[in-house]
Amino acid sequence: MKQFFSFVKKEFLYIFRDTWTMIILLLLPVLMIILFGFGISTEIKNTRVAVFDPSRDVATQHIINQLSASEYFIIDRYLSDISQVEQVLKKGDIGLVVVFSENFNENLNRGSASIQLIADGSDPNTASSLVNYATAIISTPQPPKGGFLSSEIDLNNSTFTEPKSPLGDLGVGVQLKLLYNPTMKGAYNTVPGVFGLVFMLICTMMTSISIAREKELGSMEVLLVSPVKPVTIILSKTIPYFVLSLINFTTVLLLSVFVLKVPVVGSLGLLMGLAMIFIFLCLSLGVLISIVAPSQMVAMIVSAVVMMLPTMLLSGLMFPIENMPLVLQWVAQIFPVKWFIEAARAVMIQGSGIAAITRELVVLSGMAVFFFVVSMKKFNKRLG
Repeated sequence: MKQFFSFVKKEFLYIFRDTWTMIILLLLPVLMIILFGFGISTEIKNTRVAVFDPSRDVATQHIINQLSASEYFIIDRYLSDISQVEQVLKKGDIGLVVVFSENFNENLNRGSASIQLIADGSDPNTASSLVNYATAIISTPQPPKGGFLSSEIDLNNSTFTEPKSPLGDLGVGVQLKLLYNPTMKGAYNTVPGVFGLVFMLICTMMTSISIAREKELGSMEVLLVSPVKPVTIILSKTIPYFVLSLINFTTVLLLSVFVLKVPVVGSLGLLMGLAMIFIFLCLSLGVLISIVAPSQMVAMIVSAVVMMLPTMLLSGLMFPIENMPLVLQWVAQIFPVKWFIEAARAVMIQGSGIAAITRELVVLSGMAVFFFVVSMKKFNKRLG
């Protein structure tokens, strides 16, 4: 046991002496959470809006004020004629046009008022987001009595009219409620994904490089002829990275809560336990890569480049897995980060308990044991 702790101490000292290793381990996760949290967002803010309002009554003014008060829209101009709609959209400085029907307030009291939202469909994702934002704002209950606001949406000359609720004829307002993320902040979706990305890249890459470096320098053979078992050597080299990864987890979690304003609704202990399982999994995967890789360069390429693309594209961090082709959905199931992101989002954002993420915990634990066992078997076989 004394030799084990001496090996662990040696690895800690090596990490602390290497400036670049310290930068990668402690500063890179901070930079990643800040860049991804602020830089990568599905939210579209400060979109300039043009309004065609032939009524200019109290109801239309209230809706316009609501749009202007949100962080998503800026009322840029009023149009004097409906024919100007296409002209302002072609110029590109207006992202959305709101068109009110004539005699809006009177028709609203009768339950027949309508609003048309017109956006540039050449960018379908942006147009859809803008229309959804505006619809959510407009659909909130209005001060004028009664009325259902039908939403007629025109995307690139293709008109879709939402079905009118039968409650509208009774003068009942329709209220939209968003659970878990009422303000639709992109960071709520991004931050749990960045946790997985940080652990997958940092833990896997640093562990694989560390052991591959020992093989290149010839010091691994020196360690192996010692009376210490090979599994003890591997554990002594991975424990420092496990401890530093827990420090990284604490750092990025604090940044997420206090800087990005992403709450931890669920159990902090459950989230910590989930992170520890995933960190151990990533370290085991790094050990496996280091055993297979013939050099540090190969280990770095495999852990940093090859692992990064699937993590970014097939984990649900950037794109919903449900929207992918069926084959890619199957492929995504084999990547551990996909399961971690789903569980982290459930705990952090939805406040789910252990019963809700049992499947993810079982899968991640099974993968961790699998990678560790395979790593040890390959390591012992290589020695033989």
